[in-house]
Amino acid sequence: MEYFTIASPVKTSFTEKRSEFIGYLTPVSTNDEAVAFIQSVKAEHRKAKHHVYAYLLRDSNITRYSDDGEPQGTAGVPVLEVLQKRSLTDLCCVVVRYFGGILLGGGGLVRAYSHSASITCEAAQIRHMCGSVPLTLQTDYTLYGKITNILPKYGVIEKNSDFGTDVMLELQVREEVIADLRAELTELSAGHIIMEEGTPEFADFASVS
Repeated sequence: MEYFTIASPVKTSFTEKRSEFIGYLTPVSTNDEAVAFIQSVKAEHRKAKHHVYAYLLRDSNITRYSDDGEPQGTAGVPVLEVLQKRSLTDLCCVVVRYFGGILLGGGGLVRAYSHSASITCEAAQIRHMCGSVPLTLQTDYTLYGKITNILPKYGVIEKNSDFGTDVMLELQVREEVIADLRAELTELSAGHIIMEEGTPEFADFASVS
């Protein structure tokens, strides 16, 4: 089980035929958080003519969007499609438009809102969230080198290490590979590595993807 989202809020802007498009993207996990974010952007840009938005949530598989006064299908849907094509979720995108006096036409609006959403996504740090299990290893120093040689094969995250009387390694391991990793570590050490699993959780594997 996996999904992609963003690490933190981002903001971008560009101008098309004197209309300014300001893109906002923020992580959200509930419908209330998304609505609150949209309202905060509207409050910041009260003089703007349009506050187009789209958001997707894993919770209840919620998808919402709004053209906010732009011709139907020229604004909210293009923003939503950008998010969907990038397989992003648990986030909200708002594109504010300050009208510059020149009509863009239907095609121009689609391109402008799509571009705003795209460059805002590109500015964000993407998180690759995977179902995973914390795994703590306790071993003696004679096995440490062998363990570190096989860990990259499983794409684990090494969270912490402690070198005392024994070596303690704190790892984050994807759910789909933890059984194979445990089996290989057991065979490697003839059962001498002490392994303790934590509670399954989602973790960001973008750095090892």
